[in-house]
Amino acid sequence: MSLMTIKALGVTLGDPLFSDLNLTISKGDRIGLVAANGRGKSTLLDCLSGRTEPTTGDIVRTRGLRVGHVRQNVPEDALERTLHDWVLAALPPEQAEYESWRVDMVLHDLSVPHDLQNKRLSALSGGWQRTAMLAAVWCTEPDMLLLDEPTNHLDLQRIGLLQNWLAHLPRDVPVVITSHDRAFLDATTNRTLFLRADRSRIFQIPYTAARAALDEADGSDERRFSNELNKARHLRKQAAKLKNIGVNSGSDLLVVKTKQLTERAAQMEAAAKPAHHDRSAGDIRLANSGTHAKSFVTLDDVPVQTPDGRLLYKTGQKWIVPGDRIVLLGANGTGKSQLVKMIQQALIGSDDAVKCAPSVVSAYSDQHLSQLSEAETPMSAVAGQFDVGDQRARAALAGAGIGIQMQDRKIGALSGGQKARLAMLILRLKNPNFYLLDEPTNHLDIEGQEALESELIAHDVCCLLVSHDRSFLRNVGNRFWWINGKRLDEVDSPEPFLDSQLNEHLGS
Repeated sequence: MSLMTIKALGVTLGDPLFSDLNLTISKGDRIGLVAANGRGKSTLLDCLSGRTEPTTGDIVRTRGLRVGHVRQNVPEDALERTLHDWVLAALPPEQAEYESWRVDMVLHDLSVPHDLQNKRLSALSGGWQRTAMLAAVWCTEPDMLLLDEPTNHLDLQRIGLLQNWLAHLPRDVPVVITSHDRAFLDATTNRTLFLRADRSRIFQIPYTAARAALDEADGSDERRFSNELNKARHLRKQAAKLKNIGVNSGSDLLVVKTKQLTERAAQMEAAAKPAHHDRSAGDIRLANSGTHAKSFVTLDDVPVQTPDGRLLYKTGQKWIVPGDRIVLLGANGTGKSQLVKMIQQALIGSDDAVKCAPSVVSAYSDQHLSQLSEAETPMSAVAGQFDVGDQRARAALAGAGIGIQMQDRKIGALSGGQKARLAMLILRLKNPNFYLLDEPTNHLDIEGQEALESELIAHDVCCLLVSHDRSFLRNVGNRFWWINGKRLDEVDSPEPFLDSQLNEHLGS
Protein backbone atom coordinates (compact mmCIF):
# COMPACT_ATOMS: atom_id res chain seq x y z
CA MET A 1 0.00 0.00 0.00
CA SER A 2 1.32 3.42 -1.01
CA LEU A 3 1.72 5.94 1.83
CA MET A 4 3.35 8.76 -0.12
CA THR A 5 3.56 9.63 -3.82
CA ILE A 6 6.11 12.13 -5.11
CA LYS A 7 5.33 13.67 -8.50
CA ALA A 8 7.78 15.71 -10.61
CA LEU A 9 9.40 17.06 -7.43
CA GLY A 10 12.16 19.63 -7.68
CA VAL A 11 14.08 22.03 -5.43
CA THR A 12 16.23 24.87 -6.75
CA LEU A 13 18.55 26.80 -4.45
CA GLY A 14 20.53 28.88 -6.91
CA ASP A 15 21.19 25.72 -8.94
CA PRO A 16 18.79 22.77 -9.11
CA LEU A 17 19.43 20.26 -6.30
CA PHE A 18 17.08 17.79 -7.97
CA SER A 19 14.24 17.98 -10.48
CA ASP A 20 11.41 15.92 -11.95
CA LEU A 21 11.69 13.33 -9.17
CA ASN A 22 8.98 10.68 -9.18
CA LEU A 23 8.80 8.16 -6.35
CA THR A 24 6.25 6.07 -4.52
CA ILE A 25 6.89 5.08 -0.88
CA SER A 26 4.94 2.03 0.23
CA LYS A 27 4.67 -0.14 3.31
CA GLY A 28 7.73 -2.35 3.68
CA ASP A 29 10.03 -0.02 1.75
CA ARG A 30 13.53 0.48 3.08
CA ILE A 31 14.95 3.13 0.77
CA GLY A 32 18.60 4.16 0.73
CA LEU A 33 18.97 7.78 -0.45
CA VAL A 34 22.40 8.33 -2.00
CA ALA A 35 24.09 11.49 -3.27
CA ALA A 36 27.29 13.43 -2.68
CA ASN A 37 27.48 16.00 0.12
CA GLY A 38 25.42 19.11 -0.55
CA ARG A 39 23.36 17.56 -3.36
CA GLY A 40 19.95 17.67 -1.72
CA LYS A 41 19.50 14.57 0.44
CA SER A 42 18.60 16.45 3.63
CA THR A 43 16.49 18.89 1.63
CA LEU A 44 14.49 16.03 0.13
CA LEU A 45 13.87 14.58 3.60
CA ASP A 46 12.72 18.04 4.74
CA CYS A 47 10.26 18.06 1.83
CA LEU A 48 8.97 14.58 2.69
CA SER A 49 8.46 15.56 6.33
CA GLY A 50 6.71 18.81 5.39
CA ARG A 51 9.40 21.10 6.84
CA THR A 52 10.29 22.51 3.40
CA GLU A 53 8.16 23.33 0.38
CA PRO A 54 9.51 22.07 -2.94
CA THR A 55 10.12 24.49 -5.81
CA THR A 56 8.12 22.33 -8.23
CA GLY A 57 5.99 19.21 -8.09
CA ASP A 58 3.71 17.66 -5.51
CA ILE A 59 3.80 15.23 -2.58
CA VAL A 60 0.61 13.28 -1.96
CA ARG A 61 0.34 11.71 1.51
CA THR A 62 -2.29 9.33 2.81
CA ARG A 63 -4.73 10.97 5.18
CA GLY A 64 -3.37 11.34 8.71
CA LEU A 65 0.13 10.09 7.81
CA ARG A 66 2.59 10.71 10.67
CA VAL A 67 6.14 11.15 9.45
CA GLY A 68 9.01 10.79 11.95
CA HIS A 69 12.10 12.73 10.87
CA VAL A 70 15.42 12.13 12.65
CA ARG A 71 17.67 14.99 11.62
CA GLN A 72 21.47 15.19 11.85
CA ASN A 73 21.91 17.51 14.84
CA VAL A 74 20.28 17.98 18.22
CA PRO A 75 18.56 21.40 18.51
CA GLU A 76 20.57 23.91 20.54
CA ASP A 77 17.74 24.42 23.01
CA ALA A 78 17.75 20.70 23.89
CA LEU A 79 21.40 20.43 24.93
CA GLU A 80 20.85 21.47 28.55
CA ARG A 81 18.05 18.94 29.10
CA THR A 82 18.64 15.37 30.21
CA LEU A 83 18.33 12.66 27.60
CA HIS A 84 15.26 11.14 29.29
CA ASP A 85 13.49 14.47 29.76
CA TRP A 86 14.07 15.52 26.18
CA VAL A 87 12.74 12.24 24.77
CA LEU A 88 9.73 12.46 27.13
CA ALA A 89 9.03 16.00 25.88
CA ALA A 90 8.47 14.60 22.39
CA LEU A 91 5.12 13.21 23.61
CA PRO A 92 2.04 15.44 23.92
CA PRO A 93 1.71 16.69 27.54
CA GLU A 94 -1.31 14.51 28.40
CA GLN A 95 0.40 11.43 26.97
CA ALA A 96 3.68 12.23 28.71
CA GLU A 97 1.87 12.35 32.05
CA TYR A 98 0.20 8.94 31.76
CA GLU A 99 2.33 7.02 29.25
CA SER A 100 5.92 7.82 30.14
CA TRP A 101 6.52 4.07 30.01
CA ARG A 102 6.69 4.44 26.23
CA VAL A 103 9.93 6.38 26.60
CA ASP A 104 11.37 3.73 28.94
CA MET A 105 10.54 0.98 26.43
CA VAL A 106 12.13 2.79 23.50
CA LEU A 107 15.29 3.63 25.47
CA HIS A 108 15.49 0.00 26.57
CA ASP A 109 15.13 -1.24 22.98
CA LEU A 110 17.90 1.13 21.91
CA SER A 111 20.13 -0.09 24.78
CA VAL A 112 20.61 3.33 26.37
CA PRO A 113 22.26 2.77 29.80
CA HIS A 114 20.20 4.12 32.70
CA ASP A 115 23.05 6.30 33.99
CA LEU A 116 23.21 8.11 30.64
CA GLN A 117 19.48 8.78 30.58
CA ASN A 118 19.81 11.33 33.38
CA LYS A 119 22.77 13.18 31.90
CA ARG A 120 22.46 16.39 29.93
CA LEU A 121 22.64 15.96 26.17
CA SER A 122 25.49 18.48 26.06
CA ALA A 123 27.60 16.08 28.15
CA LEU A 124 27.00 13.10 25.84
CA SER A 125 28.88 12.02 22.75
CA GLY A 126 27.55 12.67 19.26
CA GLY A 127 26.58 9.00 19.01
CA TRP A 128 24.38 9.12 22.13
CA GLN A 129 22.86 12.40 20.98
CA ARG A 130 21.84 10.72 17.72
CA THR A 131 20.36 7.81 19.67
CA ALA A 132 18.35 10.31 21.75
CA MET A 133 16.98 11.94 18.59
CA LEU A 134 15.92 8.54 17.24
CA ALA A 135 14.23 7.67 20.54
CA ALA A 136 12.39 11.01 20.65
CA VAL A 137 10.96 10.43 17.19
CA TRP A 138 10.15 6.74 17.57
CA CYS A 139 8.23 7.09 20.84
CA THR A 140 5.66 9.24 18.97
CA GLU A 141 4.75 6.14 16.90
CA PRO A 142 5.22 7.51 13.36
CA ASP A 143 3.87 5.72 10.28
CA MET A 144 7.03 6.51 8.29
CA LEU A 145 10.62 7.06 9.43
CA LEU A 146 13.18 9.38 7.81
CA LEU A 147 16.77 8.93 9.03
CA ASP A 148 19.39 11.51 8.04
CA GLU A 149 22.91 10.05 8.43
CA PRO A 150 21.94 7.82 11.38
CA THR A 151 25.39 6.17 11.71
CA ASN A 152 27.33 9.43 12.14
CA HIS A 153 29.42 9.27 15.35
CA LEU A 154 28.40 5.65 16.05
CA ASP A 155 30.95 2.92 16.73
CA LEU A 156 30.54 -0.56 15.27
CA GLN A 157 28.64 -1.88 18.30
CA ARG A 158 26.05 0.88 18.05
CA ILE A 159 25.84 0.46 14.27
CA GLY A 160 25.17 -3.25 14.80
CA LEU A 161 22.48 -2.46 17.34
CA LEU A 162 20.87 0.08 14.99
CA GLN A 163 20.90 -2.43 12.14
CA ASN A 164 19.22 -5.00 14.35
CA TRP A 165 16.68 -2.44 15.62
CA LEU A 166 15.74 -1.48 12.07
CA ALA A 167 15.43 -5.14 11.07
CA HIS A 168 12.85 -5.66 13.82
CA LEU A 169 10.70 -2.61 13.05
CA PRO A 170 7.11 -3.36 11.99
CA ARG A 171 7.25 -4.18 8.29
CA ASP A 172 4.44 -1.75 7.49
CA VAL A 173 6.61 1.22 8.56
CA PRO A 174 8.65 2.41 5.57
CA VAL A 175 12.09 3.89 6.25
CA VAL A 176 14.10 6.32 4.11
CA ILE A 177 17.80 6.48 5.04
CA THR A 178 20.53 8.85 3.90
CA SER A 179 23.98 7.46 4.62
CA HIS A 180 27.56 7.36 3.34
CA ASP A 181 28.06 3.98 5.06
CA ARG A 182 27.86 1.52 2.18
CA ALA A 183 27.81 -1.60 4.35
CA PHE A 184 25.02 -0.12 6.49
CA LEU A 185 22.94 0.63 3.40
CA ASP A 186 23.45 -2.93 2.16
CA ALA A 187 22.33 -4.32 5.51
CA THR A 188 19.24 -2.13 6.00
CA THR A 189 17.70 -1.22 2.63
CA ASN A 190 15.85 -2.96 -0.20
CA ARG A 191 15.61 -0.02 -2.62
CA THR A 192 18.16 2.64 -3.63
CA LEU A 193 17.48 6.14 -4.91
CA PHE A 194 20.42 7.94 -6.50
CA LEU A 195 19.44 11.59 -6.20
CA ARG A 196 20.62 13.80 -9.07
CA ALA A 197 20.03 17.29 -10.37
CA ASP A 198 18.11 15.64 -13.21
CA ARG A 199 17.25 12.05 -14.07
CA SER A 200 17.48 10.58 -10.58
CA ARG A 201 17.39 6.79 -10.65
CA ILE A 202 15.68 4.26 -8.38
CA PHE A 203 16.60 0.56 -8.19
CA GLN A 204 14.74 -2.17 -6.32
CA ILE A 205 17.92 -3.51 -4.71
CA PRO A 206 20.37 -2.46 -1.94
CA TYR A 207 23.28 -0.10 -2.51
CA THR A 208 26.16 -2.26 -3.80
CA ALA A 209 24.06 -4.08 -6.40
CA ALA A 210 22.28 -0.82 -7.26
CA ARG A 211 25.59 0.98 -7.78
CA ALA A 212 26.67 -1.67 -10.29
CA ALA A 213 23.30 -1.30 -12.07
CA LEU A 214 23.69 2.49 -12.06
CA ASP A 215 27.16 2.30 -13.61
CA GLU A 216 25.80 -0.01 -16.32
CA ALA A 217 22.85 2.32 -16.98
CA ASP A 218 25.16 5.36 -17.19
CA GLY A 219 27.47 3.44 -19.53
CA SER A 220 24.52 2.54 -21.73
CA ASP A 221 23.44 6.20 -21.80
CA GLU A 222 26.97 7.21 -22.79
CA ARG A 223 27.05 4.69 -25.65
CA ARG A 224 23.57 5.70 -26.83
CA PHE A 225 24.49 9.39 -26.81
CA SER A 226 27.67 8.72 -28.77
CA ASN A 227 25.81 6.60 -31.33
CA GLU A 228 23.13 9.26 -31.82
CA LEU A 229 25.72 11.96 -32.39
CA ASN A 230 27.59 9.73 -34.85
CA LYS A 231 24.37 9.15 -36.80
CA ALA A 232 23.70 12.87 -36.87
CA ARG A 233 27.25 13.57 -38.13
CA HIS A 234 26.80 10.92 -40.83
CA LEU A 235 23.55 12.57 -41.98
CA ARG A 236 25.24 15.96 -42.13
CA LYS A 237 28.03 14.50 -44.30
CA GLN A 238 25.41 13.01 -46.65
CA ALA A 239 23.61 16.35 -46.77
CA ALA A 240 26.85 18.18 -47.63
CA LYS A 241 27.55 15.78 -50.52
CA LEU A 242 24.01 16.05 -51.89
CA LYS A 243 24.16 19.85 -51.60
CA ASN A 244 27.27 20.01 -53.79
CA ILE A 245 25.73 17.67 -56.34
CA GLY A 246 22.43 19.57 -56.27
CA VAL A 247 24.12 22.96 -56.75
CA ASN A 248 26.24 21.68 -59.65
CA SER A 249 23.34 19.88 -61.37
CA GLY A 250 20.64 22.41 -60.57
CA SER A 251 18.41 19.67 -59.15
CA ASP A 252 15.64 21.06 -56.94
CA LEU A 253 14.93 17.51 -55.67
CA LEU A 254 18.46 17.17 -54.29
CA VAL A 255 18.20 20.59 -52.63
CA VAL A 256 14.97 19.48 -50.89
CA LYS A 257 16.59 16.17 -49.87
CA THR A 258 19.59 18.07 -48.48
CA LYS A 259 17.29 20.24 -46.36
CA GLN A 260 15.43 17.15 -45.07
CA LEU A 261 18.68 15.42 -44.05
CA THR A 262 19.97 18.55 -42.31
CA GLU A 263 16.72 18.98 -40.37
CA ARG A 264 16.72 15.31 -39.37
CA ALA A 265 20.32 15.61 -38.12
CA ALA A 266 19.41 18.69 -36.08
CA GLN A 267 16.43 16.86 -34.54
CA MET A 268 18.64 13.91 -33.59
CA GLU A 269 21.22 16.21 -31.99
CA ALA A 270 18.54 18.08 -30.05
CA ALA A 271 16.96 14.84 -28.80
CA ALA A 272 20.25 13.21 -27.79
CA LYS A 273 20.71 13.36 -24.02
CA PRO A 274 24.26 13.17 -22.70
CA ALA A 275 25.02 10.62 -19.99
CA HIS A 276 24.99 11.88 -16.42
CA HIS A 277 28.30 13.26 -15.19
CA ASP A 278 28.16 14.31 -11.55
CA ARG A 279 30.17 17.39 -10.70
CA SER A 280 32.88 16.34 -8.30
CA ALA A 281 32.91 17.58 -4.72
CA GLY A 282 36.69 17.82 -5.08
CA ASP A 283 39.63 15.59 -5.89
CA ILE A 284 41.41 13.48 -3.33
CA ARG A 285 44.94 12.69 -4.42
CA LEU A 286 47.83 11.25 -2.44
CA ALA A 287 51.58 11.11 -2.96
CA ASN A 288 54.10 8.39 -2.17
CA SER A 289 57.67 9.62 -2.21
CA GLY A 290 59.05 6.12 -1.59
CA THR A 291 62.10 5.00 0.39
CA HIS A 292 64.71 2.24 0.34
CA ALA A 293 64.10 1.42 4.01
CA LYS A 294 63.18 -2.22 4.57
CA SER A 295 61.13 -1.39 7.66
CA PHE A 296 59.40 1.91 8.39
CA VAL A 297 58.36 1.22 11.98
CA THR A 298 59.41 -1.43 14.50
CA LEU A 299 57.34 -2.18 17.61
CA ASP A 300 59.30 -4.22 20.16
CA ASP A 301 56.58 -5.26 22.63
CA VAL A 302 55.74 -1.60 23.21
CA PRO A 303 53.27 -0.91 26.07
CA VAL A 304 50.32 1.24 25.03
CA GLN A 305 48.90 3.19 27.96
CA THR A 306 46.15 5.64 28.79
CA PRO A 307 47.23 9.25 29.45
CA ASP A 308 47.19 8.50 33.21
CA GLY A 309 49.53 5.52 32.78
CA ARG A 310 47.11 2.55 32.85
CA LEU A 311 48.27 -0.29 30.58
CA LEU A 312 45.91 -1.04 27.72
CA TYR A 313 47.91 -3.66 25.83
CA LYS A 314 51.36 -4.57 24.55
CA THR A 315 52.13 -4.66 20.84
CA GLY A 316 54.40 -7.72 20.75
CA GLN A 317 56.93 -7.82 17.90
CA LYS A 318 55.49 -5.92 14.92
CA TRP A 319 56.94 -4.35 11.80
CA ILE A 320 55.46 -1.94 9.24
CA VAL A 321 57.16 -2.33 5.85
CA PRO A 322 56.70 -0.58 2.48
CA GLY A 323 53.39 -1.47 0.84
CA ASP A 324 51.62 -2.34 4.11
CA ARG A 325 48.13 -0.96 4.47
CA ILE A 326 47.46 -1.95 8.06
CA VAL A 327 44.00 -1.56 9.58
CA LEU A 328 44.00 -1.28 13.37
CA LEU A 329 40.92 -3.02 14.79
CA GLY A 330 39.50 -2.65 18.28
CA ALA A 331 36.45 -1.59 20.23
CA ASN A 332 36.11 2.03 21.34
CA GLY A 333 38.43 2.87 24.23
CA THR A 334 40.86 0.00 23.64
CA GLY A 335 43.69 2.29 22.49
CA LYS A 336 43.65 2.47 18.70
CA SER A 337 44.18 6.22 18.50
CA GLN A 338 46.74 6.00 21.31
CA LEU A 339 48.98 3.71 19.25
CA VAL A 340 48.66 5.91 16.16
CA LYS A 341 49.64 8.95 18.24
CA MET A 342 52.61 7.10 19.76
CA ILE A 343 53.95 6.26 16.31
CA GLN A 344 53.45 9.84 15.14
CA GLN A 345 55.30 11.14 18.24
CA ALA A 346 58.17 8.74 17.50
CA LEU A 347 58.35 9.93 13.90
CA ILE A 348 58.75 13.54 15.00
CA GLY A 349 61.34 12.50 17.59
CA SER A 350 59.44 12.84 20.88
CA ASP A 351 58.85 9.17 21.76
CA ASP A 352 61.71 6.66 22.06
CA ALA A 353 59.58 3.55 22.60
CA VAL A 354 58.88 3.14 18.88
CA LYS A 355 61.74 2.68 16.41
CA CYS A 356 61.39 4.44 13.04
CA ALA A 357 63.58 4.51 9.93
CA PRO A 358 65.26 7.90 9.42
CA SER A 359 63.97 8.14 5.84
CA VAL A 360 60.29 7.96 6.82
CA VAL A 361 58.30 11.08 5.96
CA SER A 362 54.96 10.85 7.73
CA ALA A 363 51.55 12.43 7.15
CA TYR A 364 49.16 12.31 10.11
CA SER A 365 45.45 13.06 10.27
CA ASP A 366 43.31 12.48 13.35
CA GLN A 367 39.58 11.79 13.45
CA HIS A 368 38.68 15.38 14.41
CA LEU A 369 40.95 16.96 11.77
CA SER A 370 42.53 18.88 14.64
CA GLN A 371 45.65 19.40 12.52
CA LEU A 372 43.63 22.11 10.78
CA SER A 373 43.40 25.47 12.54
CA GLU A 374 39.86 26.76 12.17
CA ALA A 375 41.12 30.33 12.57
CA GLU A 376 43.35 29.98 9.48
CA THR A 377 42.15 30.24 5.90
CA PRO A 378 42.59 27.42 3.36
CA MET A 379 44.91 29.71 1.41
CA SER A 380 47.19 30.43 4.38
CA ALA A 381 47.13 26.75 5.40
CA VAL A 382 48.52 25.75 1.99
CA ALA A 383 50.63 28.70 0.82
CA GLY A 384 51.92 29.34 4.35
CA GLN A 385 53.24 25.79 4.82
CA PHE A 386 54.47 24.92 1.35
CA ASP A 387 56.57 26.73 -1.22
CA VAL A 388 54.02 26.43 -4.03
CA GLY A 389 53.20 30.05 -4.90
CA ASP A 390 49.80 31.70 -4.72
CA GLN A 391 48.59 30.66 -8.16
CA ARG A 392 49.43 26.99 -7.69
CA ALA A 393 47.98 27.03 -4.15
CA ARG A 394 44.67 28.42 -5.42
CA ALA A 395 44.56 25.88 -8.23
CA ALA A 396 45.25 23.02 -5.80
CA LEU A 397 42.51 24.25 -3.44
CA ALA A 398 40.03 24.55 -6.30
CA GLY A 399 40.89 21.01 -7.38
CA ALA A 400 40.16 19.83 -3.84
CA GLY A 401 36.66 21.34 -4.02
CA ILE A 402 37.38 24.62 -2.23
CA GLY A 403 36.27 27.34 -4.63
CA ILE A 404 37.86 30.75 -4.92
CA GLN A 405 35.09 32.30 -2.81
CA MET A 406 35.96 30.01 0.14
CA GLN A 407 39.76 30.10 -0.08
CA ASP A 408 40.20 33.25 2.01
CA ARG A 409 37.48 32.51 4.56
CA LYS A 410 38.17 30.82 7.89
CA ILE A 411 38.55 27.05 7.76
CA GLY A 412 35.83 26.89 10.43
CA ALA A 413 33.32 28.03 7.79
CA LEU A 414 34.00 25.02 5.54
CA SER A 415 31.74 21.97 5.47
CA GLY A 416 32.97 18.71 6.98
CA GLY A 417 33.61 17.30 3.52
CA GLN A 418 35.61 20.36 2.46
CA LYS A 419 37.71 20.18 5.62
CA ALA A 420 38.45 16.50 4.98
CA ARG A 421 39.54 17.23 1.41
CA LEU A 422 41.67 20.16 2.57
CA ALA A 423 43.33 17.88 5.14
CA MET A 424 44.13 15.31 2.42
CA LEU A 425 45.53 18.03 0.15
CA ILE A 426 47.87 19.20 2.93
CA LEU A 427 48.98 15.61 3.55
CA ARG A 428 49.80 15.16 -0.15
CA LEU A 429 51.82 18.38 -0.27
CA LYS A 430 54.06 17.01 2.49
CA ASN A 431 55.13 14.40 -0.11
CA PRO A 432 55.11 11.61 2.49
CA ASN A 433 55.91 7.92 2.19
CA PHE A 434 53.94 6.82 5.28
CA TYR A 435 50.40 7.80 6.30
CA LEU A 436 48.81 7.64 9.75
CA LEU A 437 45.04 8.04 9.26
CA ASP A 438 42.62 7.97 12.20
CA GLU A 439 39.02 7.72 10.91
CA PRO A 440 39.82 9.40 7.56
CA THR A 441 36.32 8.75 6.15
CA ASN A 442 34.44 10.50 8.99
CA HIS A 443 33.49 13.53 6.88
CA LEU A 444 33.68 12.03 3.38
CA ASP A 445 30.76 11.11 1.16
CA ILE A 446 30.83 7.86 -0.83
CA GLU A 447 32.58 9.55 -3.76
CA GLY A 448 35.32 10.78 -1.41
CA GLN A 449 35.67 7.40 0.29
CA GLU A 450 36.09 5.64 -3.04
CA ALA A 451 38.60 8.24 -4.22
CA LEU A 452 40.66 7.80 -1.05
CA GLU A 453 40.52 4.01 -1.42
CA SER A 454 41.71 4.24 -5.03
CA GLU A 455 44.60 6.56 -4.14
CA LEU A 456 45.83 4.40 -1.27
CA ILE A 457 45.83 1.31 -3.46
CA ALA A 458 47.00 2.83 -6.77
CA HIS A 459 50.07 4.48 -5.21
CA ASP A 460 50.89 1.41 -3.10
CA VAL A 461 50.82 3.73 -0.11
CA CYS A 462 52.17 2.49 3.21
CA CYS A 463 49.76 3.39 5.99
CA LEU A 464 48.38 2.54 9.39
CA LEU A 465 44.73 3.46 9.63
CA VAL A 466 41.76 3.30 11.96
CA SER A 467 38.23 3.16 10.55
CA HIS A 468 34.72 2.13 11.57
CA ASP A 469 33.69 2.05 7.90
CA ARG A 470 33.45 -1.63 7.02
CA SER A 471 33.52 -1.17 3.25
CA PHE A 472 36.53 1.12 3.44
CA LEU A 473 38.66 -1.07 5.70
CA ARG A 474 37.77 -4.22 3.74
CA ASN A 475 38.71 -2.59 0.44
CA VAL A 476 41.92 -0.93 1.60
CA GLY A 477 43.52 -3.21 4.19
CA ASN A 478 46.08 -5.87 3.32
CA ARG A 479 47.09 -6.47 6.97
CA PHE A 480 44.93 -6.35 10.09
CA TRP A 481 45.97 -5.82 13.72
CA TRP A 482 43.33 -6.56 16.35
CA ILE A 483 43.54 -5.15 19.89
CA ASN A 484 42.29 -8.29 21.60
CA GLY A 485 42.33 -7.91 25.38
CA LYS A 486 45.84 -6.99 26.48
CA ARG A 487 47.42 -8.14 23.17
CA LEU A 488 47.81 -6.79 19.67
CA ASP A 489 47.17 -9.77 17.41
CA GLU A 490 47.71 -9.94 13.66
CA VAL A 491 44.74 -11.62 11.95
CA ASP A 492 44.13 -12.72 8.37
CA SER A 493 40.73 -11.05 8.05
CA PRO A 494 38.73 -8.31 9.78
CA GLU A 495 35.53 -10.37 9.68
CA PRO A 496 35.80 -12.08 13.11
CA PHE A 497 36.32 -8.69 14.75
CA LEU A 498 33.49 -7.07 12.78
CA ASP A 499 31.13 -9.91 13.64
CA SER A 500 32.04 -9.68 17.34
CA GLN A 501 31.29 -5.94 17.38
CA LEU A 502 28.16 -5.90 15.26
CA ASN A 503 26.57 -8.83 17.10
CA GLU A 504 27.72 -8.06 20.64
CA HIS A 505 24.23 -6.95 21.64
CA LEU A 506 22.83 -10.39 20.69
CA GLY A 507 24.84 -12.02 23.43
CA SER A 508 24.03 -9.47 26.10
